[in-house]
Amino acid sequence: MPGKKLLSQNQGFIKAWELFTSKGTINRKLVRDIIADSWLRSKNYDVDPWTDRIEIQLTSEQLAAKRQQFSLLIKTAKHFMESMHKLVGSTGLIVRLTDKDGYILEFIGDKELIEQCGNLNLYIGCNVKEESIGTNAIGTALATGQSIQVLGAEHYCKQYHKWTSSASPIRDENDEVMGVISMTGPYENVHPHTLGMVVAAAEAIENEMKLEQTNKQLQTANKHFYAIMESISEGLITINNEGIVMDINLFARRFLSLNEEDIVGKSIRMVLDKAATYRILKIINSHKKYEESEVYFKNKDGRRISCIISVTPIKDMSTQQVEGIVITFKEARKVHKLVNRIVGAEAIYTFDDIIGESKKIKDTIKIASAAADNDSTILLMGESGTGKEMFAHSIHNKSPRRNKPFVFLNCAAIPRDLVATELFGYVDGAFTGARRGGHPGKFELADGGTIFLDEIGDMPLETQTSLLRVLETKEIVRIGGHDVIPTNVRVIAATHKDLNKEVELGNFRKDLYYRLNVMPIHIPPLRQRKKDIKVFIDYFINKTSINLGKKIVGVSNSFYEGMINYNWPGNVRELQNVVQMVINIVDDNTTLAYEHLPANIKSEEFSKEMLQDNEVSKELMTLEEIEKMAIYKTIQAVEGNIVLTSKILGIGRSTLYRKLDKYELNDVLK
Repeated sequence: MPGKKLLSQNQGFIKAWELFTSKGTINRKLVRDIIADSWLRSKNYDVDPWTDRIEIQLTSEQLAAKRQQFSLLIKTAKHFMESMHKLVGSTGLIVRLTDKDGYILEFIGDKELIEQCGNLNLYIGCNVKEESIGTNAIGTALATGQSIQVLGAEHYCKQYHKWTSSASPIRDENDEVMGVISMTGPYENVHPHTLGMVVAAAEAIENEMKLEQTNKQLQTANKHFYAIMESISEGLITINNEGIVMDINLFARRFLSLNEEDIVGKSIRMVLDKAATYRILKIINSHKKYEESEVYFKNKDGRRISCIISVTPIKDMSTQQVEGIVITFKEARKVHKLVNRIVGAEAIYTFDDIIGESKKIKDTIKIASAAADNDSTILLMGESGTGKEMFAHSIHNKSPRRNKPFVFLNCAAIPRDLVATELFGYVDGAFTGARRGGHPGKFELADGGTIFLDEIGDMPLETQTSLLRVLETKEIVRIGGHDVIPTNVRVIAATHKDLNKEVELGNFRKDLYYRLNVMPIHIPPLRQRKKDIKVFIDYFINKTSINLGKKIVGVSNSFYEGMINYNWPGNVRELQNVVQMVINIVDDNTTLAYEHLPANIKSEEFSKEMLQDNEVSKELMTLEEIEKMAIYKTIQAVEGNIVLTSKILGIGRSTLYRKLDKYELNDVLK
């Protein structure tokens, strides 16, 4: 039985309710503001306070959809609802759970009581919002967002006056109300601690759902992480501070020919060589990131494979303590191929780019084209400027290796003591100043493709010995190292020297010469292909005039004859430079004539003939005068732009500055 105080209090509620429902007046001395405001809302909703039956509920399909939508809430809350019901340990009490719209999703309680009160919207699927049944604990908690206990006659509908209900909103991670938990029973069974119990249950449900959501997010994150690990196209291995493998992705397992159970839980020493293992353990102790280093992995068969690795420490977010590391790696060969593509290590010319109509050049192209189809070593011989590099490009682009790297090395352009390291690479610590982790050589970068060794005649003798061994064994050993690296490279060598004479002088190894001279190709000098000079002149005039933005109206026969009469010791390269110089100094809309040729191109005998035939009395210019004029006019044309001037003239900026000083042309820049 309820106490005298509660009975007296309820009598006051009854009087206040009767006054409001009969006259619309609220005695706020007898009624709490939260209840009074709810009565007013209920009246505005046109809820009948004297009704004896309210049936607003979902269809079975709608209810199934609701329960599916709030399945996590139901699953989480049910455990706490059962605990609450057991805790009060008495019949006559009902624990209900509703969604944010006031529909009952679950209940636990005295079945006889529920059957007796079937018209009180207690069943699953019934609606208990204020709009449906007026003031009640669940409806008012939803309306106000507050926990509340509604006693007896505080209910708006008279049929609920014998009941007391306590309710508390349940909020999601965004602090939005997603449902309400309540405990309801006859008025005489009311307990002062019921509301506190309901509030505690709501908080517990919220915390449990947050934890469940966090766990779900972690599970999703783990699934995503696993999917990413398994799908990335490089190896990934995680190890702890003791060097024990904790995880390994699909790429790494396939690369090392291992199953997950073969390596997880075992030492990283199983797949790394001794030097690499020492380095990895050192990184763990240093707590530092380590990038782009070359190490050797061992696969299941014991084969050593060169790889490029990066190492990242795994740190605890709060303590910053290193808990292990992540190793990512790719096979060095694939990295080298990627580098070649990025830096442009590819052949750009084909046989179609080689200009000429003479029989000699056509015969040479025919021989080179036939040589391209096999894998023999080729030796290109010819004077400087004859186009040996274009032939090397063309041979590669016609060969079966056309889609593989084309790597170039000029043996005369780098210091003699660095030729070997450029060709064969070096290991970590091979010499003072060596790059950490070592460095691949040109042969490794060219793997599968072609290496073009220009000016092979200038290669140091000690490097020649190593090159001979590579050609014989098709294997390299990096400078300072011991590991043998297989290499699959076609060699094209070129020289302007007579290697027979160099062999006689002791400057070139005879056995290497024989190794290189498998397929010799002689590229004829320009003086032996006079027929091609006019073709080159027209080609370079067109190309240079477009680049310089100058219009050349025509070319006289005297210009052609003067050029053809010259011996061209610098071959095609010299001819190209002369055409560029001439177009630089002439005015727009000029017809090129003999008089425009540099003095060194004009022969004395031919010049006399030209003077006599054309009655020319103009004073000839020296080569230096022509050069000075060319620099002067070019600087004026580009308004003092040094970069553009050096590019047009085909000389470096440092060279241009020296010539400005020489010809006292610095004032032109002002």
